[in-house]
Amino acid sequence: MRIGEVSRRTDETEIYVKVNLDGTGIADVNTDIKFFNHMLRSLATHSLIDIIVQAKGDLKHHIIEDTALCLGEALLKALGSGEGIRRFGYAMVPMDCSLAFASIDLSRRPYAKIDLKLGGFEIEDTPTEDIIHFIESMATALRANIHLWIQYGSNDHHKVEAAFKALAIALRQAVSLDPRRKGIPSSKGAL
Repeated sequence: MRIGEVSRRTDETEIYVKVNLDGTGIADVNTDIKFFNHMLRSLATHSLIDIIVQAKGDLKHHIIEDTALCLGEALLKALGSGEGIRRFGYAMVPMDCSLAFASIDLSRRPYAKIDLKLGGFEIEDTPTEDIIHFIESMATALRANIHLWIQYGSNDHHKVEAAFKALAIALRQAVSLDPRRKGIPSSKGAL
């Protein structure tokens, strides 16, 4: 099984993350930030990656950022050398009024391009800028290219949920093993 586990303890946060890339989408998530928990559960459900997150800290921003760093690092550990993976993934997901697109390359070159077209400053109990920062921080720690955007939508909750579902499906494709792939999925022989 491809499993990654990370613990992080600072003066601001205490985070534990464990992932199983070959799971069934089980989520055991507790950050005390309700909407953020909802998005992490959605990420697990639609990626079929089992995700455990136990996080507490002083500020929502610190909890969300450090969870992203730990999740990205745990995913990277679970991938190991990347041998046999598909590497690329993409998805288009509707949610009521919203349409989201996601594309990911597990290239070991961190980059994030995010355009969620959010209009408000907060969704439920989660600052919208922290949602975007979560994706950017996860991309950095995972060392992945992540492009995520909303084509249109009128409800910020639906935009973000569609985006997380699209990201989950793209991630599911990218981490999946390709039975035809021999070795590292790169013409350079390394990611």
